[in-house]
Amino acid sequence: MEALLPRFRDANTQVLGVSVDSVYSHANWARDLGGISFPLLSDFEPKGAMAKSLGVYLDGPGITDRATIVIDSAGVVRHASSVGPGGQRGIDDLAALCAQSDREARTPVVPFSKPAGLASDAVLYVKSRCGFSRAVLLARDNLHLAAKLPVRNVTEDAAARSELVRVSGKEQAPCLVVGGAAKLESAEIIAVLRDAALGSLV
Repeated sequence: MEALLPRFRDANTQVLGVSVDSVYSHANWARDLGGISFPLLSDFEPKGAMAKSLGVYLDGPGITDRATIVIDSAGVVRHASSVGPGGQRGIDDLAALCAQSDREARTPVVPFSKPAGLASDAVLYVKSRCGFSRAVLLARDNLHLAAKLPVRNVTEDAAARSELVRVSGKEQAPCLVVGGAAKLESAEIIAVLRDAALGSLV
């Protein structure tokens, strides 16, 4: 799916992954695969509520089936199939199905916005053993921004800590500095990275 995301975007299709795992499991799983930049939804609590509403929750093992559901811009289910928990999907076929659905759409669609890109002066400050810093680093890796966004660890580098205080007025990390402005909340930083890499989601 990740490799074919441009085809799905060209078909005005928002790819979403859903499982009963936690957001932390999703982030680590995605990074282990080299980065998953489409949203992964955690159907965690109440466990499997979304999957149950779609009829793809497997009560015995307590997991979601490996199912694919395509919903068009009018909210109509255009395709639903299952390959079982260990099965493989035909992603080329799925991309073609989404392109066909897009061509046949009878309702307006909101096109994907163009990614903003990341300013060349952007720097990410993090702390060791900080859950919020870890979350931002996982997002950076999953959005394929590791080569574009330098990281300074203020726990390990006194000069980086001094820089952070000079730029933001605080020792708080994570902190994303772009164009001289500091963003200090992990959720806001992740949103900025997401928009830089993908543009706004539909």
